[in-house]
Amino acid sequence: MTEQNNNNGNLAVIGMRGCDNFVEQVDAWLKEWRISGSFIAKTNLIRFGNGEAKGIIEDSLRGRDVYIISDCFNYGVTYKMYGKDVPYSPDDHFQDIKRVIGAIAGKARRITVIMNMLYESRQDKRVYRESLDCALALQELERMGVANIITFDAHGATVQNAVPLCGFDSVRPTYQMIKALIREYPGIAINKDNITMISPDEGGMARCMYYSSVLKLELGMFYKRRNYSVIVDGRNPIEAHEYLGQDINGKDVIIVDDIIHSGDSIIEAAARLKEKGARRIFVFVTFGLFCSGLERFDKSYEQGLFDKVFTTNLIYRTPELISRPWYADVNMCKYTAHIIDTLNRDATISNLLNPTTRINNYIDMKVREGVITV
Repeated sequence: MTEQNNNNGNLAVIGMRGCDNFVEQVDAWLKEWRISGSFIAKTNLIRFGNGEAKGIIEDSLRGRDVYIISDCFNYGVTYKMYGKDVPYSPDDHFQDIKRVIGAIAGKARRITVIMNMLYESRQDKRVYRESLDCALALQELERMGVANIITFDAHGATVQNAVPLCGFDSVRPTYQMIKALIREYPGIAINKDNITMISPDEGGMARCMYYSSVLKLELGMFYKRRNYSVIVDGRNPIEAHEYLGQDINGKDVIIVDDIIHSGDSIIEAAARLKEKGARRIFVFVTFGLFCSGLERFDKSYEQGLFDKVFTTNLIYRTPELISRPWYADVNMCKYTAHIIDTLNRDATISNLLNPTTRINNYIDMKVREGVITV
């Protein structure tokens, strides 16, 4: 682990279980920029046969600026309990974060937790007699001495109100999504006569509004009518989608959302848009959970309901998903490395949180190169 003098201590990066490849790519960018050796601190998370565990830090972190990177939704990680293979749950991943912080034992100068997808992010508000798990988790991290919490596209960023004295930033992958689209579809015309941004529900309008404002595109949305008297798989089932927006006949459409859970909303919206004459349909989603499997997406793709689904590598993706012809990976490792490098130097990350200038410069460059038109 490299020694470098910076404003907030020598940099150390800890990758939690299941984040090995992601953290190695982040570390590669940091090594290239700083012309240095590896910044990864060695840790060990030991599981006992009855399911109990402990965290061990193998490198000294005294006085260091520590960044803990975790994918709380990596179910590809398993452990042995009473001889059986048990997949990691989000709760297991979160407990491991706490174990590592406990092993640091207050010796680090500063601790920043980068939770790629915010733990319990969909349990961020109370609408009935129910727990507020996300707020409680953030408060627990704050009490353990965490100075900053970085996450991506938080389902409800207002949950930061639970820890008003702790740094909290939710980063959206807008810039990377646009780059991925242009890489996959060179020659695409990015203008309001050719593309319309669509939100699959009213909750995602802010994401679409940013895209439409920066790229100067038209905007539309679906209104979800749910059955609030029934709960299926933890959610109120959708009974109908109603489209609100201008005519999309003959246009490309980009559907933007934060999470694909079962995919019902995305596929239903795509089907309705095809009925209205949409040409090509692209899907921008930060986190592709695909909890109900890939078969329905395979069938919908074969039926021509959509052309490509773009999701990030912030969470675990199965090899089967990555191999699908309809899937495109959006790599966020360089962006994460930028955040770590900037914070460690005690500089502002405002330009990373609001990439409008970078997007405009990139679009202008691709137009000059003749890759796209506007």
